[in-house]
Amino acid sequence: MKLLYAEDERSLSEAVADILTYHKYLVDVVYNGEDAYDYAVSGDYDGIILDIMMPKRDGIDVLAALRKNGCRTPILLLTAKTQIDDRIRGLDAGADDYLPKPFDMGELLARIRAMLRRRQEFHPDFLTFCDLKLYMQSSTLSCGDMEFVLPKQEYRLMEQLMANHNIFLSSEDLLAKAWGCNAEADINSVWLYISYLRKRLAAMKSSVKIVSKRSIGYRLEMPL
Repeated sequence: MKLLYAEDERSLSEAVADILTYHKYLVDVVYNGEDAYDYAVSGDYDGIILDIMMPKRDGIDVLAALRKNGCRTPILLLTAKTQIDDRIRGLDAGADDYLPKPFDMGELLARIRAMLRRRQEFHPDFLTFCDLKLYMQSSTLSCGDMEFVLPKQEYRLMEQLMANHNIFLSSEDLLAKAWGCNAEADINSVWLYISYLRKRLAAMKSSVKIVSKRSIGYRLEMPL
């Protein structure tokens, strides 16, 4: 299991990272909110631990931005023991759990295990990214008050783009994932259906764009 741990208090950060490593977790450690956000959106983590009081960007701001960006990774907030308002704001912003500081290492490990178990047991019926929601059972794409039932191939392509919104997917990747290795389709099909989806997003007045990089591929982008 791979964890991201964001904590600006270096001595505590080193101690927690050592304990987590001893218990067989892979841990990336960062010391401010900007790095926490950048690592979270670019890495593939099973869980994220965020201290609230961090320089550059506080933990609740990072949490809210990640949820807005479609991140569904479980997030545990570390809060000052007396700051009840922070706990409420954190849970409202999408935190899975919180742990008051100072904390016992045994309790931290137990909360991490519980958080990761919930992730393995939870299988949502939809994907989200920014103002978009894609329902898997009905193949419905919604944005605000508008929604469309997507044709089969548009749905499969949008599903891949939303599930992998942190990375660029090449035309070959999308062809294999959305059409299947044995499908009688080629790269032209990817280009055609990307254009269909772009028109669909424009009609829904979504702020999300399908951007492309020459010789690299496609991904979804939200406005800055």
